[in-house]
Amino acid sequence: MIHSAITGTGSCLPERVVTNQELEETVDTTDQWIRERTGILQRHIAGEKETTALMGAKAAREALDAAELAPDDVDMIVLATTTPDRIFPGTACHIQRELGTPVCPAFDVQAVCSGFIYGLDIARRFIMTGGGDTVLVIGSEVLSRIVDWSDRSTCVLFGDGAGAVVLQARDEPGILSTHLHADGRYDHLLQVSPEVNGAFIEMKGNEVFRMAVNTLGRIVDETLEANQMDRHEVDWLVPHQANHRIIAATARKLDLPMERVVVTVDQHGNTSAASVPLALNQAVRDGRIQPGDVLMLEAFGGGFTWGSALIRY
Repeated sequence: MIHSAITGTGSCLPERVVTNQELEETVDTTDQWIRERTGILQRHIAGEKETTALMGAKAAREALDAAELAPDDVDMIVLATTTPDRIFPGTACHIQRELGTPVCPAFDVQAVCSGFIYGLDIARRFIMTGGGDTVLVIGSEVLSRIVDWSDRSTCVLFGDGAGAVVLQARDEPGILSTHLHADGRYDHLLQVSPEVNGAFIEMKGNEVFRMAVNTLGRIVDETLEANQMDRHEVDWLVPHQANHRIIAATARKLDLPMERVVVTVDQHGNTSAASVPLALNQAVRDGRIQPGDVLMLEAFGGGFTWGSALIRY
């Protein structure tokens, strides 16, 4: 049986950093409120030339370098994004052009904050069925362009960035399992509608918070049960970075101390599909995550969509 494993990670963050104190000057909020409610201290905001495609390509190059591979080795590109550079063609095709990969499948996945987990699942199945040996899975977002900067309830939450992984065929499993779900009955709680509010992010925060905590708790149980694994066998939680309180609730479900949870929400804010690969790359690069460690990746986002991946790194 063909398996798959992550062999390289990469990331890209815009140069501009916007602190909570800077937001205090433009919107009716405070640094203290943002810290206490979300855990966010700052976020990166893309400049005019820092596009979804260019940031995604930069993160992908870094991941390929880490895997000691070249663009010529890539068999497929899966881009998770909520903020494509154009309606069409897909931004994955722009990344393919930037990287100079051979002609291969390249497409976008739209599952909002769960997009990277969805992309990882697709890539894993592509490799398992013999479709190719090497897949780039990228999450890249410029959420600042769909944020209403006068809405104090949402503008403090989001940031821009990109993260990427290389997934390669292996004889032994690295990706142990992936689990995906969606429930469209709750789409109105977190959305961007072109007919409302100028096509900006709209969110009913309290309702989303409750759903996220309950849903992520259930998917932790589902993932462990599917692998006949005890929660104490998980070494690291690498969660979607939306809110420190949601992250802490999931850590309690796993009985993991916060020292074993990768937290970047304080520095990045919520970068939607980019948040999980950004967090993963940071923990790999600083040496916290080591070969053989068992990782629980999870995310919850608009749709509602949610998903998890259990990985032996």
